[in-house]
Amino acid sequence: MIPERCARWLATLMLGLVAISCKTLPDASALPEQARKASPTIATPDGNMPPRQAAQLLERRWANAGTDLKLLAVLEEQATGVPLIAGNRVTLLFDGPATMREMMAAVRSATNSINLETYIFDQDPIGLQFADLLIDKRRQGVVVNVMYDAVGTLGTPQAFFDRMKAAGITMLAFNPVNPARGPGRWELNNRDHRKVLVVDGKMAFTGGINISSTYANSSFFRSRQKPSETGHQKVGWRDTHIKIEGPAVATLQWAFINNWVRQAGGELPRANYFPVLQAAGDKIVRVLATEPDHDSSIYKSLLLAIGEAKKSIHITQAYFVPDQQVIDALCAAARRGVDVKLVLPGVSDHSLVFHAGQAFYDELLESGVKIYQLQVAVLHAKTAVIDSVWSTIGSANIDRRSFIHNYELNVVVMDPAFGRDMESAFNEDLRDSKEVTLAQWRKRPLKDRFMEMIGRMAEYWI
Repeated sequence: MIPERCARWLATLMLGLVAISCKTLPDASALPEQARKASPTIATPDGNMPPRQAAQLLERRWANAGTDLKLLAVLEEQATGVPLIAGNRVTLLFDGPATMREMMAAVRSATNSINLETYIFDQDPIGLQFADLLIDKRRQGVVVNVMYDAVGTLGTPQAFFDRMKAAGITMLAFNPVNPARGPGRWELNNRDHRKVLVVDGKMAFTGGINISSTYANSSFFRSRQKPSETGHQKVGWRDTHIKIEGPAVATLQWAFINNWVRQAGGELPRANYFPVLQAAGDKIVRVLATEPDHDSSIYKSLLLAIGEAKKSIHITQAYFVPDQQVIDALCAAARRGVDVKLVLPGVSDHSLVFHAGQAFYDELLESGVKIYQLQVAVLHAKTAVIDSVWSTIGSANIDRRSFIHNYELNVVVMDPAFGRDMESAFNEDLRDSKEVTLAQWRKRPLKDRFMEMIGRMAEYWI
């Protein structure tokens, strides 16, 4: 069943999108095939690192990568125009409770500013607790700015946001459904799907987790309990988030402020949004913040990483409705001997998207791609780890909506140690998943095939 929030969204889209031209994804054949320079650019708070120093740093950090990360980094930079950022600490957060604890602890520690950007902000126990915490910090003199998507929060009473506004928090509804309420250009189909929290300009969080009690219960991640030992209603959604400290935080802060300005949200209250940031760790990352008006750097980076994979491609994806170029890339990788595994939903909150993604199973399975469906818990994570060294975590799904219509943000982490943590997480999800075989898949009911056909026809809009 399509949830009520999504049903209202689809109904509104059908009314409001009568005459709109279809956008297309970048042509994969236009992506760079050969590196045109010796070393990738590494940005620092003091400017770009000198090439020789950058090369020495990467040689030390990637000595045990087991794959040519330097080549991939150069190709990715040429495709996206986005440099690497060194000197970061990146903490992997595996589920809702762990993420909420870390985020609330960060908010409590704030002394200067809190910037929150979210697709969903529910008025439920978690949402109320988070709102109360933000109000308390504002009363303590901390500047608090909140940007929430107008469609993602359709089910949230306006009084919930008005209460925060009355407490002195600067509030902005992103792309209001009612065009009269939006100060800028009305773009109903372009949604802010990012999940970003920046505290004091020194600590940032991003990934797939919204502000909602949907994530209040632990999933089965790293649990001794098996999915069959409890009921679905007691299981929180399976998602992934990260906490970042170090120079890359400034890039996430800039992404928030840039989106606020694009929305004509007015001048932000004065605060020290960009403090001097020192190295906090040894992780090298690339922050990809995409907008509907530009070619998707997240899409390009994913295609390049899949194309350069030598050993393994392990993807965990909530809403998997890929275009033909992604399908072709995954199938080609499997045929050249790469271990391609996908963990996809076995339980979904969005019926049409669920079936649209399954329309591609036959072609993938026939090419040797292995597909697993996570059982019991609703899968909401959007991650990938390739050759155990290249990882991406963020808000973007592998579908046209994320790559064409939404404002999204993913972080690419190029690091063997972090890649091993991502592989561990992937294997945990495999434990609670059931493999889909080609023989079994071809025996699926006729009604499922019909839903796949309908989903595929509607994939551009969902």
